[in-house]
Amino acid sequence: MISMVGRSIRRWWGLFVLPTLLAFVVGFVVPFVMGVYLSFCRFTTVVDARFVGLGNYAAALSDKEFWHAMVYTVAFTVVTTLVINVCGFAVAYMLTKAIRGANVFRSVFFMPNLIGGIILGYIWLLLLNGVLAHWGRSITYSGVYGFWGMVLLYCWQQIGYMMIIYIAGLQALPGDVVEAASVDGASGRQILFRITLPLMMPSITVCTFL
Repeated sequence: MISMVGRSIRRWWGLFVLPTLLAFVVGFVVPFVMGVYLSFCRFTTVVDARFVGLGNYAAALSDKEFWHAMVYTVAFTVVTTLVINVCGFAVAYMLTKAIRGANVFRSVFFMPNLIGGIILGYIWLLLLNGVLAHWGRSITYSGVYGFWGMVLLYCWQQIGYMMIIYIAGLQALPGDVVEAASVDGASGRQILFRITLPLMMPSITVCTFL
């Protein structure tokens, strides 16, 4: 009797999963499969798509603009990953200390991450065309300023998210190890680089790949 009730409950659980599964298939799987297929086609609309094999990829690899975009994409990824992780860890490390108003600062740093990407883009559009118009023109007309401007805006939004992960990792560290090192005369720098950072490697790895 109990096993029959369990099977009935599991059957109902499956029904609750169906809407999420359907949304995943419609919103991700179908567009992904269509995108892969259309990458092998030449078309102006989806209806007149004509299969051309690897022609699109060959054309992209022989285009200078493609490699130019690739260099900027790799540079953007490397720079933002370093900045976000270093700054996120530094902020988390300071906010796990006994300082006044730590909870307020955590909320302030995490707040940009709660803003949607579209809203955030519109806010900066208004700022760069209004209050910061001079700097906004510099970003618009200069590739160098444009790159570093995008790095700054992206890092500003994401540092708070990394901070939360690092705070969770720092709070999970065994306190007796740090206390023992402090009693043995280890300095704050030695504790940070020889104990804290090695123990934080799982969190650092997660944040790096995020």
